[in-house]
Amino acid sequence: MTPTRLLRATACVVLPALAAAHAAPVASTFGPLRNRVMPRLSGRGRGDHVALTFDDGPDPLSTPLFLKVLAERQVHATFFLLGREAHQRPGLVREIASAGHEIAVHGWLHRPLLLRGPRATYDDLARARDTVGDLVGRAPALFRPPYGVMSTAAHLAARRLRLTPVLWTCWGEDWTARATPQSVHRTVVRDLRGGGTILLHDSDCTSAPGAWRSTLGALPRLLDTCGRSGYDVGPLRDHG
Repeated sequence: MTPTRLLRATACVVLPALAAAHAAPVASTFGPLRNRVMPRLSGRGRGDHVALTFDDGPDPLSTPLFLKVLAERQVHATFFLLGREAHQRPGLVREIASAGHEIAVHGWLHRPLLLRGPRATYDDLARARDTVGDLVGRAPALFRPPYGVMSTAAHLAARRLRLTPVLWTCWGEDWTARATPQSVHRTVVRDLRGGGTILLHDSDCTSAPGAWRSTLGALPRLLDTCGRSGYDVGPLRDHG
């Protein structure tokens, strides 16, 4: 076999293997499997607590309204911020932090990490972590990938940056144009259990325009439902 043919044959074996290794963590995207066998990644905590989390902010139009409801109900949450949005709205980031909410990162841009190589993945997470950390005066500890899709490169980058990946156990499907406050509440409650983590969105920067209004409308009712079930609601830092 000539060197060229040997190289091609090797590439035919090695490249698919590398691609498979890079994409292997995508299995965690399947919620029922993740919730059952990956409790740490799912955000499972103590049984009397539910973690409330928001993605895709901060947004100057919508995020202050969520902060107002949370303040009225004396509830804190974890906000997974996009680095670029945080960079553009530093005052709002500090407002979220000063209200006692936990600040985490959602990457710099809302793009699938599965399509990025190791260097681009690391740079994206590092830029988001450093930007948000500089704004609030401390490095964030938690990371949630866009679309909830992890890759091997994302796991390695998070470990290097001392970021813990956290996904969710239930969500509101609140990013669609057809979402309503009733549908958001119903979808969350369908999978809500003690020790779970709720995913909602306080911004429509990657959702249907105005989708956040359905989330905002559902929020008080969700908090009431958790209260009737005997669950404390708070950020992931209190989740055990």
